[in-house]
Amino acid sequence: MTYVVTDNCIACKYTDCVEVCPVDCFYEGENMLVIHPDECIDCGVCEPECPAEAILPDTEPDTEKWVDFNRKYSEQWPVIITKKDPLPDAEEHDGKTGKLESMFSEAAGEGG
Repeated sequence: MTYVVTDNCIACKYTDCVEVCPVDCFYEGENMLVIHPDECIDCGVCEPECPAEAILPDTEPDTEKWVDFNRKYSEQWPVIITKKDPLPDAEEHDGKTGKLESMFSEAAGEGG
């Protein structure tokens, strides 16, 4: 089992989760984070830290596509281990639907 970041992270990018991860398996895109599913040790400490509730175990319904999504981008984006400020309009975008189709950026973040 692994945890995955889902589309509610898009345009929010809260990073509270990265500071508690004991194996540094979060990777930073321009407007979201992902978890490398092969590095995640299934400890679950990140899930309650996410204000947007964007982190789910892969045992939840409809998360199969998110495992592949997280794997793909974690192999392209830099690791992030330090908490940063969320995106400026994070509260406004938290909970919106359709963000993957309308707001997702494949660009890498800075990492760090």
